[in-house]
Amino acid sequence: MRIFKLFLLSFILITPVNANTIYNLIKIPNLEIYELKTSNNLKYFYAEKPFVLGIQKNISCTNSDKQTYDEKHQIISKNLNRYSKQFLKKINLKYIVMCENLSISGINTAGIPDHLMKTLIIDLKFNEKYFERVIHHELFHVIYDGYKELFNEDEWKKFNDKNFKYADCSTCSKKLGLDTYQDTNGFFTEYSKTIPSEDMAEVFSHLITDRYQNTNDNILNQKVEFIKDKLSKIDNTFKF
Repeated sequence: MRIFKLFLLSFILITPVNANTIYNLIKIPNLEIYELKTSNNLKYFYAEKPFVLGIQKNISCTNSDKQTYDEKHQIISKNLNRYSKQFLKKINLKYIVMCENLSISGINTAGIPDHLMKTLIIDLKFNEKYFERVIHHELFHVIYDGYKELFNEDEWKKFNDKNFKYADCSTCSKKLGLDTYQDTNGFFTEYSKTIPSEDMAEVFSHLITDRYQNTNDNILNQKVEFIKDKLSKIDNTFKF
């Protein structure tokens, strides 16, 4: 009985420490460990309860159920296993947070990358049709935030027709479609037309998921080569 009491006491003491440790790492409350030992050193966490974060408390996400966590973790880890431990270290990504109904200022979003905290939050309930591609799209934003000097937006804009103009921000536009165009004409999706970094992310995600074939679309071919070139400068062993 004495041993049992000691074990119970240690369990009670250790559990909050683990929760506090997670919070100290990535500043997101109400998380629990899902998986720590992975081949590429990514650490997976899940929301045990809803959380709110951000300076203005404008980012929110809710917890999901075990079945969803298990199913979506398989999909996410399968896609993120595409990236080596060395590459993930270079782009500063280490923690994956799983939750659902992710939003910023009331606007639903597929993911929130935080380069400084080495974290990517993923909405498990995002549209199934685009879910896998979106994982890579959001990961690109981690890359972009860490290497903005490489991904020069002025250079990128020159690939487009001179009469084309991006929106002022990704949420300032009604161009939200994620279906891949059959007639690309310089862009993979409608959402590509919002801002340069979203256009880059869409090119990257299409490349990673093998949704690109060299065509007569000269603008898109230039964008593809741009992304490939910049990724090779980050890691010369990286392959699409």
